[in-house]
Amino acid sequence: MLTFGTIVLTVEDLPRAAEFWRTALDYVDRRPPTDDWVILDPPAKSGWDGPGTSIALSVTGYPQHYPPRIHLDLYADDQVAEVRRLLGLGAHEVDWQNYPDDADWVVLEDTEGNRFCVVQVGPAPAA
Repeated sequence: MLTFGTIVLTVEDLPRAAEFWRTALDYVDRRPPTDDWVILDPPAKSGWDGPGTSIALSVTGYPQHYPPRIHLDLYADDQVAEVRRLLGLGAHEVDWQNYPDDADWVVLEDTEGNRFCVVQVGPAPAA
């Protein structure tokens, strides 16, 4: 049986990307970062095989591909508030014209251009 352990994103500015994802997900460093690698874990994760998906950031020097072939879906109870918070951390809105009228997601990019969606789960809070 396979399970997700770590999702790896390539970045150019490791400190900036690590700070974005630490704050966005409230994750912590598994161990001190190196010059080209950091693994971030959920705060309660006690080891590499503990529950919860980790995110790793790797400096590879490879150029980004647009559009990317993979992205993350992040679930939010209050999508509007989370999008606002993530934009404040340095995320960018993606100019994407293919949203259906009933879209429950918003496409953003992190500080390095890695795309992710913020998906509203459940009913949206009353405005």
